[in-house]
Formats: sequence, C-alpha cells, structure tokens
Amino acid sequence: MAESRGQWSGRLGFILAATGSAIGLGNLWKFPYITHENNGGAFVLVYIAMVLLVGVPIMIAEILVGRRTQLSPVGAFRILGQDKPGGKVWSGVGFLGVLAGFTILSYYSVVAGWTIHYTWLSFTGKLAELATDPVGLQTYFGGEFLANGPQQIVYHLLFMGLTTGAVYFGVKGGIERVAKILLPLLFLILIILLFYSSTTSGFHEALRFLFIPDFSTLTTGSVLEALGHAFFTLSLGMGAMLTYGSYIGKDISIPRAAFQISLLDTLIALIACVIMFSIINSSNIDVSKSSTILFTTIPTVFAQLPAANFFNAIFYLLIGFAALTSTISLLEVVSSYAIDDLGWSRQRSTLTMGSVIAVFGVLNALSLGGNTKLSSINLVGRESTAGIFGTMDYLASNWFLPVGGFLIALFVGWVLGARETSEELEKGHGVFAWFKLWRLLIRFVAPLAVGAIIVSVILGREYQ
Repeated sequence: MAESRGQWSGRLGFILAATGSAIGLGNLWKFPYITHENNGGAFVLVYIAMVLLVGVPIMIAEILVGRRTQLSPVGAFRILGQDKPGGKVWSGVGFLGVLAGFTILSYYSVVAGWTIHYTWLSFTGKLAELATDPVGLQTYFGGEFLANGPQQIVYHLLFMGLTTGAVYFGVKGGIERVAKILLPLLFLILIILLFYSSTTSGFHEALRFLFIPDFSTLTTGSVLEALGHAFFTLSLGMGAMLTYGSYIGKDISIPRAAFQISLLDTLIALIACVIMFSIINSSNIDVSKSSTILFTTIPTVFAQLPAANFFNAIFYLLIGFAALTSTISLLEVVSSYAIDDLGWSRQRSTLTMGSVIAVFGVLNALSLGGNTKLSSINLVGRESTAGIFGTMDYLASNWFLPVGGFLIALFVGWVLGARETSEELEKGHGVFAWFKLWRLLIRFVAPLAVGAIIVSVILGREYQ
C-alpha cells in the first residue's frame, strides 16, 4: 500500500513538505496582526508556550496515526478504531478532516490568488503608483479589485491550477519536489527582507516590542488568542499532518520531526513580525487602523523605499509561496481520501477533487464582490460578514478544526493504548524519554486547551 500511495524520499522531504503545510498566510499575515493587537512580548511568550504544550503534542499524535496505518484520515481512524470503544464511529473524525481540507481550500485559494495579482502589479510598477495614495489603494483593493468578479475567479483558478499540478505528480515527484524548491526560496526571501529591515530606524523598536515582555498587558483574551493561533498555525485538526505522516518510513523519528516542524513554523512567524514591525515603525503607520494590512498598508510602506517595485515583488512572491505550500497539503488531504477509500488513481482523484473544489471556490470568490468590510476573512480580523466566504471561514476556523483536534487528542490519548503509541513513537527514535510527559499533555492538557477554544466559540468568541 505504501509503495502504491507514494512515500517521501527521506526525513528532509517530509520536514520541508510538512513545514510548508504549516507555514501559510497565518504566519506572515495574521500572526503579526494579532501580536500587535495583544501588545507583543508577553503574548509571544504565551504563544510559544502554547505551541510546546498543545501544538507539538497534537502534531505528534496526528503523524503517529498516519504512519501507523499508512492511510488517509478516514481509513486511518476506521482501522485503528474498529476494535476500540466507539468502533467505526471514529472514522467520522477522519471525515471531519477531509471536510475541513475541502472547505478551507475553497476560500483560501481565493485569498492566495490575490498574491498573484499583487506580484504582477509589483513587476509592472502599478502597485507602487497606487501605493503613493494610501486611501486610493484601500479604495482600489476593497472596491475595484474585489468587486471584479471575473478577475477574482481567474486568480482563484490560477492558484488552484498550480496546487492541482503539484499534487497530480505525487508525493515524491510533485509535493516534495515543489517543497524542496519553494521552501529554500521562501527562506531566502525572508533573509533578504530581514536584512533590509535591520537597516531601518524601526528595527530596534520592533525587537523590544516582540521580545521584552510586559505581563501586565496579558488578558484572558490574549491567552485564548495565543492558544487558538498556536493550534491553527500548525495545520492541526484538518488531516494534513496525518496524511503527510502516512507517507513517512519507520526510520523517521516522529517526536523529533514534529518539534522541528513546529520550531521552523514559529521561527518564520517571528521573523515575519520583525520584518513587518520594523518597516511599519519606520513609517509611523498604525497597524490597528488597517486589518487588511497585507494588501493596503505594506505597499504604501514599500512605496517610500528605494527599489519599491523590487521589494513589493519579492514580498508578494514570499506570501504566494507560503500559501501554495499550504494549499498543496489541503488538496492532498482530500485527494488521499479518494485514493485510499474510493480506489481512484492519483491522477483521477487529484483532477476530480481539485476541479470540484475550484468550482465551489468560484462561489467564494464571487461572494466578496464589492464588499469592503473584509474582516470576516480568517487571516485578517474578527467581525463576521454575510456570504459564502464568511460562512465557510467561520465553520472551518471555529468548528471543524478545533473539534477535529479535540477528538484526535482524545482518541490518541484515551482510546489508543500506551503500548501502541509508545511502540510507534520509538520507531526511528529509540526510547522516547519524554513519553510520559507527552502522554500527560495529549490526555489532559491538549483536550482541555482545545476544549477551551470550543467553549469560547460557544460563548460567542470567533477565531477568524
């Protein structure tokens, strides 16, 4: 089965692909925004703690389930749960992951498509012209650009085409190959922008804001925000890590891989904050006044710099690369279900599922027409907006992902036996010295933490 489904060429291929899945618009867009909202330093420390205490344990659990069964989410939970309490009902957890992947990709690809448009505007020099008038750029983005339905559809379909093409060629020949190209390029662009940001007048202020904590600024809302983002940023609860884990060999250490993926994801989010805050501080722009900072504020900052077209272009290439590595993992979750459970070939499953999601995504693209109140978008802000886009985003962010993560933690922590999990975690690793601590976290801390997210949603808080 593993041979027909495909496998990563080795640990590096898996780490790069899984890191690419975790790195997305949330790292480069949402995390800087919520860090600014929650006053930096102390929030950053709480966020890192939540990654270690909640994110890493659940990631280990997802990868464990995937490798143990060598199946996609539905089949994995059906096989592991068939002789356990609850029986095949557990396969519903897998279906929830597939549904989450389908739903998120249908609107995520719309936002990702905007990066193609902005990259093109950067190369042609039009973006720098628009950015000389901040109000004009905001009007252009919220009005002329989003209200242009055909244009929204074209960029959405272009991004879906890139995503489908990568998944079509398989685990090693498509997904891994793309990750090995895009991730180094992504890091290179980050380094270029970080080096530039270090020359700005706002660099030291950005470092102080991010890394000198003031715990008096922490609130219960800040802690919940850090917890929510730590969970969502690692692609947990949507079956992506489980699916990618089903393609790794028994010689790879799951705990070590999960920690490395989480470390890289967190590092990139922090670097993005340093870059964004350094440049924005140098221009005296108030981030809180622009929840659509990525498309309305950043270009106005770059417009004030030498080589504005160059910096705009590489910035939006960075965003696009990060988005593409995430959309690939989302489509792979859905395609792998068709491969494993429906018996389709990879080519048929990828083209069919990719086409269905693309068609559904058209509805999301059109639902934004003329709507300048974009704060419903998961990666921007919090106020809800009517329409298919806002509804899909609300369901995925507030229900599918946290409920999926909660059930995964319960299943691995309480339904799978300690011997089963220990045996799998020791393959490729040796004796897992932290096993008891991990088991404590996955049985108690992770379910309680993710449960707190669900309860807060019930009480009216939205993670969007």
